[in-house]
Amino acid sequence: MPIRCEIVSQDRMVFEGDADIVILPGTAGEMGILPNHAPLLTTLEYGIIRVRYQGNEEIFTVAGGIAEVQPNIITILADAAENVKEIDVERAEAARKRAEALLAEGPPPDTDAYLAIEAALRRSNLRLDAVRRFRRVAQRPSRMGEEEE
Repeated sequence: MPIRCEIVSQDRMVFEGDADIVILPGTAGEMGILPNHAPLLTTLEYGIIRVRYQGNEEIFTVAGGIAEVQPNIITILADAAENVKEIDVERAEAARKRAEALLAEGPPPDTDAYLAIEAALRRSNLRLDAVRRFRRVAQRPSRMGEEEE
């Protein structure tokens, strides 16, 4: 019997479905949640959520939040979350470059602005790392007469 999994970000339902196991980046370390798990409430770190069901795996980035586990359902309320398949690499790279440029100018006088820039850099690095690690990118076949680089 599977466990129901719901991943909700601030603006949308990111995932809703059954799972054989959900692997979360908890603040005390990575944890695996199986059906009939004891009730649990935990905070989440920046990291990867893996949802496995019948041999398939969905992978999501999460930028903090909380998870509530009940025996038959796990609800993840994420500060920000998205499926690795949906990540726009160009947008994440542009966000990383903007944040790095702002930090290179020196710390802003406002602590909140500095923390926001630092969080944006951390989120974009997480997204880019997740794409490199988990997205299967089809490689372009070489054509006759073209040199391999």
